[in-house]
Amino acid sequence: MTGRVLVIGGYGAVGREAATALAGRFAVTVAGRRPERATPVPGATALRLDLGDASALDAALDGTGTVLMCVDRDNARVARACLERGVHYVDVTASHPVVAEIEELGSARATALLSVGLVPGVTNLLARMCADTGADAIDIAVLLGTGERHGAAAVAWTLDAVADIGPSWRARFPAPHGTRTVHRFPFSDQYTLPRTLGVARARTGLCLDSRVLTALLPRARTPLRVPRVRAAVEKVLARVHTGGDGFAVTATGGGRSVAFTGRRQSRATGLAAALAVERLPGLPPGVHHIEQVIDPRGYLAALAGYGFTLHDHYDAG
Repeated sequence: MTGRVLVIGGYGAVGREAATALAGRFAVTVAGRRPERATPVPGATALRLDLGDASALDAALDGTGTVLMCVDRDNARVARACLERGVHYVDVTASHPVVAEIEELGSARATALLSVGLVPGVTNLLARMCADTGADAIDIAVLLGTGERHGAAAVAWTLDAVADIGPSWRARFPAPHGTRTVHRFPFSDQYTLPRTLGVARARTGLCLDSRVLTALLPRARTPLRVPRVRAAVEKVLARVHTGGDGFAVTATGGGRSVAFTGRRQSRATGLAAALAVERLPGLPPGVHHIEQVIDPRGYLAALAGYGFTLHDHYDAG
């Protein structure tokens, strides 16, 4: 792969993990609005970048071979600028509207790879493993720890998504998590998978490691629409971190259940994105989701090598 890797949002929880993993193998530049306030990423150079400044973005793309986008801000505009210049683009966003904008872009000169984190990303590949064995309807379940620290943007996205929370169902995770109630949550994977995998239906449900907080999620929809309540909740979540940092994601369909588990969701997402960047040289040009162009088993085995676990055909009850 020629040119440097530019990690936009590289000082956040996800971006830092990805940049650190990539810096040992590529020339990496970490870009953010205030790099002087962030802890340096070993082996990477720093760049002050305001995405609102089009000329600054153009300058940042000079000499860049790949952009890894780890923030939700002007994603489609950044992706367009990359693809028009023949720069590869990789995005960890979980937002379906953002994904839909980027999907409309075409490219014959570079690759844009979407759905490259934990969810979406790992969940897409688990879903493909089910679809490959004949599943026509796929249930995805996500369990996240409440003790992990997340950036302000991630917290804001999650609180926005709570307003769109949907019906619940019961899902079984590998030990020690067991059977839990999950609430349908607007992660982008469920909206794209019917088209990319040719299945009739996909749905994604979320639960937290705290059963109490999981039960409160549907009840939070109305209060979070009140600005002062929303602001107060954001402040609390920025300072208080209870629970663990374990995660589990599962996909079930066609009589098959597969899962991926470990600790620190942000680390898993960052490492997953870094692995996607490494695989770009063998991918076709155009806009793709990870499950369309990357073999699930080899990729997930490589990701598991960082201390995570891939469960195939576990007992889903």
